[in-house]
Amino acid sequence: MDTSTYHKDNVPTPPLGGWGVWFCRIAVGLLFIFSGLIKANDPLGFSYKLEEYFEVFHMTFLNDLSLSLCIILCAMEMVLGFTLLIGIRINTVTWGLLLLIIFFGFLTFYSAFFKVVQTCGCFGDAIPLTPWQSFGKDMVLLALVLVVFFNRKSIRPLVSEKAEKIWLTAAVVVSLGIGLYTYNFLPVFDFLPYRIGNNIPQQMSTPAGALPDEYELTYHLKNKATGTEKNMNDKEYLKSGIWKDANWQIQGDPERKLIKKGFEPKIRDLGINDGHGSDYTQELLGNPFYSLVVVAYDLHHANEAALGKLNAMAIDLRQNYNMRTVMLTAASPADAAAFSKQHHLVFEIFHADGVPLKTMVRANPGVILLKNGTVINKWHHHTIPSYDGLVKRYLQKQ
Repeated sequence: MDTSTYHKDNVPTPPLGGWGVWFCRIAVGLLFIFSGLIKANDPLGFSYKLEEYFEVFHMTFLNDLSLSLCIILCAMEMVLGFTLLIGIRINTVTWGLLLLIIFFGFLTFYSAFFKVVQTCGCFGDAIPLTPWQSFGKDMVLLALVLVVFFNRKSIRPLVSEKAEKIWLTAAVVVSLGIGLYTYNFLPVFDFLPYRIGNNIPQQMSTPAGALPDEYELTYHLKNKATGTEKNMNDKEYLKSGIWKDANWQIQGDPERKLIKKGFEPKIRDLGINDGHGSDYTQELLGNPFYSLVVVAYDLHHANEAALGKLNAMAIDLRQNYNMRTVMLTAASPADAAAFSKQHHLVFEIFHADGVPLKTMVRANPGVILLKNGTVINKWHHHTIPSYDGLVKRYLQKQ
């Protein structure tokens, strides 16, 4: 039925009033679209976060499905937000929104209360939130969703009934397409510390004068003469002079509590070693010339065709421009050596933890062009430049 057939007398009066419902409807719709869109920008990163939850709930058997679930979940958020804004399938949409926000609220509360997953990934790496901040956001969103839910009968579609299927189909296709595109061709917006233009050593350094974390120590004291027990923090302990009284003794180890967060470098976990454990981090990041870094954190699942193409390019770059090509992997030295021998790789092989390697580039393998520690460019293995293209754009300008 076309929306023009609705008359004012047919529309139930919402308990909160028309403008209140419209405000909640727009706020919920836009927030769900934004949340889904920002995660769909980096579905691989969101899948790593989902795997953390699987581990907490002992559901690691779902790890292989994490990426597909992430793309679907992101698309669902965007579709629900969009369909709420245009007012179609409103009963199904409002139930979906309510169940989804209750589910998210449970996850964020569980993370905050039990201190398990310390960043929920609600807005990806664009807006990192603490678990309690995420839970608070979900509770505000739940309140808005409830307003929409209980007033759903007053919401009328903004498009005709004939156009509903077209809009819904378009929303599903676009939403799924965004996640599939960014998975296959890298995030459109890179919010990570290894993004193009960033200098990695700078992202790893702490500036002079930066304040460190501030902690408070709490001592559990017992008076051996009277048996009285009390707790005192370190400042109270020193100020009171109780430490001079031999009757008061510290029981057990003091409790250490973070009270003020200090400066924290963007990159804290990157260490690059050779097969013998020698540290090559500074040498590789301090190279003043162009170097090609192939990042393949998981060799067993790396795209072998892409590695073959990169291997051929590495041979030409070394012969014609004396350019260094290295491969960073989380595989053991023995596994990496065997893989390299099997595929006749000419890369210098170095090792790093899988977490920073997954952060460097969302591909396996991915490619980074470095110069003096600065990320000049990066590519997914689906978009590796040709040898001639790389030379023309970068090396002929030296």
